[in-house]
Amino acid sequence: MSELSVRTLTGLVMIAVALLASAVGGTVFAVFVAAIATAMFYEWTRLVKGWGGAWWISGFFYALLPALALLWIRERDAHGLELLLWTFLVTWSTDIGAYFAGRKFGKRKLAPSISPGKTVEGLYGGVAAATIISGAWAVTTGLGYPLLLLAPIFAVAAQGGDLFESSLKRRAGVKDSGNWIPGHGGFLDRLDGLAPVAVLTAAAQLIGLT
Repeated sequence: MSELSVRTLTGLVMIAVALLASAVGGTVFAVFVAAIATAMFYEWTRLVKGWGGAWWISGFFYALLPALALLWIRERDAHGLELLLWTFLVTWSTDIGAYFAGRKFGKRKLAPSISPGKTVEGLYGGVAAATIISGAWAVTTGLGYPLLLLAPIFAVAAQGGDLFESSLKRRAGVKDSGNWIPGHGGFLDRLDGLAPVAVLTAAAQLIGLT
């Protein structure tokens, strides 16, 4: 089986599990999020081993804040599930759009000293995919038009999260944060974009933009 096939199959399984836990909500979703946050923190501690206590503490909040944000989004009000799925769609479509646009059109390096494989064209593709897909979801579910404006901004934040985690791996001298997920690496590798998007979505909800 090719690397793309493994990556796709594993990705579909992860999406299915996330959607199921999200739909059930309550304790099931809370346990799911707590388990993911724990795995993220564990991988973080392995990456920053020997870097000092400040890095260890930073990792704790890096894992905790997105977890709390996801729980807040899901349980906040009657539209929690729809907004949570919007959060996922922004992140997933950014990742997928950037991957395929970068492979097809990528020429200019986005941040060669951090992640040589990422391109400016990939960033544009990710932002466009997130805007179209999550924007369509926001309109059809009645979440509100402000999310149309937030989608491209949050897509850029997702890419920023990806680059941040890449910088950690480069400093640590590793390719992936872990080897738990076939074709994807570790949990940090898959959730580096979701972390900022979740926090930003919760903040937007708190100030009344959603």
